[in-house]
Amino acid sequence: MFEQTFRNIDDVLWKEAGCTTELDYVEQTSWLLFLKYLDDLEGSRAIEAELAGRAYTPILDAAHRWVRWAAPRNAEGKLDHNRVLTGPDLIDYVNRELFPYLQAFQGRSEPNTIEYKIGEIFAELKNKFTSGYSLRDALDLVDQLRFGSQAEKHELSELYEAKIRKMGNAGRNGGEYYTPRPLIRAMIQVVKPTLNDRIYDGACGSAGFLCEAFDYLKPQAKTTRDMEWLQTQAFTGKEKKSLAYVIGTMNMILHGIDAPNIIHANTLNENVLDIQEKDRFDVVLANPPFGGKERPEIQQNFPIKTAETAYLFLQHFIRSLRAGGSGAVVIKNTFLSNTDNASIALRKELLESCNLHTVLDMPQGTFQGAGVKTVVLFFEKGEPTRSIWYYRLDPGRTLGKTNPLNDADMADFVAKQASFAEGLNSWRVSADSLDPATFDLTVRNPNAPDAEALRSPEEILEEIARLDTESAEALARVKELL
Repeated sequence: MFEQTFRNIDDVLWKEAGCTTELDYVEQTSWLLFLKYLDDLEGSRAIEAELAGRAYTPILDAAHRWVRWAAPRNAEGKLDHNRVLTGPDLIDYVNRELFPYLQAFQGRSEPNTIEYKIGEIFAELKNKFTSGYSLRDALDLVDQLRFGSQAEKHELSELYEAKIRKMGNAGRNGGEYYTPRPLIRAMIQVVKPTLNDRIYDGACGSAGFLCEAFDYLKPQAKTTRDMEWLQTQAFTGKEKKSLAYVIGTMNMILHGIDAPNIIHANTLNENVLDIQEKDRFDVVLANPPFGGKERPEIQQNFPIKTAETAYLFLQHFIRSLRAGGSGAVVIKNTFLSNTDNASIALRKELLESCNLHTVLDMPQGTFQGAGVKTVVLFFEKGEPTRSIWYYRLDPGRTLGKTNPLNDADMADFVAKQASFAEGLNSWRVSADSLDPATFDLTVRNPNAPDAEALRSPEEILEEIARLDTESAEALARVKELL
């Protein structure tokens, strides 16, 4: 039922003049879902308080609750069409009264509370519905969703993830928000966070790393204290972009964290030399944006000056780890071999301050729309690198929009990495054998055949057909915007 409801919501948004892209679809769905989630949460808390014999004070006042403006009921529990807002009246209420009311929570609430999170979220959002009739249709559909049981929350989180994945596939900008979940799960299985770890992603986007880490650790939580730790202390994220911040917050809420500790801030504004021990983390999991260029004043916050965003993030992550902490970070594969001064200096720092024990070489097409090859660096803070284990992932097929990475593709890597096993696609390199002038870490498989077999004509034609299809889809989206 939920899946069909999501499709119907997309149909409504497709007809709405104010929403033109997958990014808009996810943004507008997010604030509607959040308010419905909040209404169900309030209902659950009120019942718990009644059973415990104590009073409950709702988060929202009566005039702004879901059941007052979005879905008022009659005596039979059905939608009261005599009181329901629609058309211009609904748009006017949302823009002039509801949003300002919700935004004001930020100024009068304590940080790291759901009240503060309400204010933060709606300070970053804008209602893009221009038709009150379309918004009424969307509200009626969202009102059918239920957040009561864990099974319902799980199904809704799966559907929301699917929407984020579609947004990631929609084009270059959307890809900033989505890291393939099979890759994230494999990274977590290698790092093996424990229940008492503090886990950090300073470029969290849609919070995929934090959500998957929560799902990984949740079965280990045996007590109320354990679950409280996961809810309030275990996960920290930072995100610069408003839409990504909202999506990440909503994603964590749907996964079961009521007030996610995601901070809306530019991580790179922080001087890494000012990071204190109390601010460090046990685990860093991240896929920082690459290809961006940072201004000179931002570069002043880092010992190694560079305009490359990903290189600044890597410096930040290294210094954000406590001694003995573990990191897994996605980065462009050109980082391993670039000969500019910043690349060489950063490789030197990584090798000398951390044990870079694993380099995972990902195939082309892992990230939709990115157009670059990537590697994953696995390291532990505190001891220098002595030996690096390389693994070149070969799924045996061309990855693409209709043929994405899956968990089975990652299984051999995870299994071999546990013992650093060598094979056709895996090998070791001693740190002593690296060129001390460049610290070149280029992926060179000594076990690979001297020459790779040429692709068959059929494979080449399939690749051409796939690229033609993707180009046609991109052109169609451009035409829709004109």
